[in-house]
Amino acid sequence: MGKHQGKIAVVTGGTSGIGLASARRLASEGAHVFITGRRAAELDAAVKGIGDNVRGVQGDVSKLADLDRLYDVVKREKGHIDVLFVNAGIAVRAALGEITEEHFDREVGINVKGALFTVQKALPLLRDGSAIILNASVVASKGFPALSVYSATKAALRSFARTWTTDLKDRRIRVNVVSPGPIDTPGLQGLNNATSEQLAEAFAGNIPLGRTGRADEIAQAVSFLASDESSFITGAELTVDGGLAQV
Repeated sequence: MGKHQGKIAVVTGGTSGIGLASARRLASEGAHVFITGRRAAELDAAVKGIGDNVRGVQGDVSKLADLDRLYDVVKREKGHIDVLFVNAGIAVRAALGEITEEHFDREVGINVKGALFTVQKALPLLRDGSAIILNASVVASKGFPALSVYSATKAALRSFARTWTTDLKDRRIRVNVVSPGPIDTPGLQGLNNATSEQLAEAFAGNIPLGRTGRADEIAQAVSFLASDESSFITGAELTVDGGLAQV
């Protein structure tokens, strides 16, 4: 029996990278997983790739009507949520002096507004004692160039975890953050306009473990934070970065 047997999980942005890997792991460990994605073809492919115990619901987390539709489906089909992985997010490079209002609104709309309302609208369905995991990043505590808006959105998620931990303490809902370092995903490849091999070469010298991470390594951390193995952990940040932001 898997450690998430019988649980109901929701993973936003579950069509590729960390979201897909996490949804696949939760499903393999016994959870029934609802995943979201903005593009129908990618969502269908992800559902097919995961196979069992999965349901795709198309939507954009920055649109509150889409979140309402997601939770209507969850309520109708399963009635509650045990695990919520708030993963959907975007990153766009723009140096200070080049940031546009459109860029700012889009990143903050998805990464911050989307995260907040993903959690708030889930509250009626979240069981007491359930787990919320927010996907932040080591950029929240590092100063990489041309990523100031993205970094600020991830710092906001770290702050949310602290305040929501106190907001939800009477319901024993645990809120934690996973903060990945450089993970070889389509998102990081696109952000850096680089292949897996080029990413490995670019980052290896700065990472004590000497390599980029894998999406399934973040999925393992998400599964841990969603499980009873982390039953006395809340308001915390689990950094999975090969040591990049630690030394």
